[in-house]
Amino acid sequence: MKQKRSVFQAFTMIIQFGLNMIVPIVMCTLFGVWMGEKFQMPVITIPLFLMGALAGFRNIFIMAKKIYQNDNNDSKVK
Repeated sequence: MKQKRSVFQAFTMIIQFGLNMIVPIVMCTLFGVWMGEKFQMPVITIPLFLMGALAGFRNIFIMAKKIYQNDNNDSKVK
């Protein structure tokens, strides 16, 4: 049963990584498309897409850093 739990935790972590990367990209891109149509400036989508990608990478970095710190703390306790 313990192995099943670790498989579910790993699956959950993979889903979190994907969502933390995809959501900012999609949100910024959609906002860029909307702004481009509203102000007749479709080029605005590109910087907003890049901003979303940077935000996604930042989210992933922070999440990985927390996981790495927790793993180090757990290994020191044992």
